[in-house]
Amino acid sequence: MARKQDEMSLDDELTAAFLSEEESTAGLSDEGLVESADNTPVEEYAETATEDNWEDETENLPGQLAVDVYETADKLIIKARTAGIERKDLDVSISDNILTISGVLSGGEDDKATQWHIQECYWGEFSRTIALPVQVVEDGVEAVLKDGVLTISFEKEKVEEPKRITIN
Repeated sequence: MARKQDEMSLDDELTAAFLSEEESTAGLSDEGLVESADNTPVEEYAETATEDNWEDETENLPGQLAVDVYETADKLIIKARTAGIERKDLDVSISDNILTISGVLSGGEDDKATQWHIQECYWGEFSRTIALPVQVVEDGVEAVLKDGVLTISFEKEKVEEPKRITIN
């Protein structure tokens, strides 16, 4: 069923119910097109976003590294999937119970490619900083890179049970 141009959708009606008259018409041109804060129709922004420049804004941002963090009785374990990363390209550091894992994942560049159809793999610099959930012995750490998984094991710091204070 076709909708007339002046009929409001349910979403429009709900939005209008929560906005004042001035707010509900803000951002609409005389033709009813959505406009940006500078009164440029959204279609013009869409025209400027091309396949050539869509990733320019994120090109300088480092990628995120997915991690698992869990405890055993006496250890804190952090595992990160690092397939394709060489040991020399990894940097792991800890300071004040904050762990940083960074590095470079290379190998995704192909100078012979003339057109990409799908590019989902992240290639380049990555970094991950994690505030550790428990106190650890920073000197009691072991890092192992095996089968594409970086496993970092910390000895947990012994924490005494809180002492109960009797109130008189």
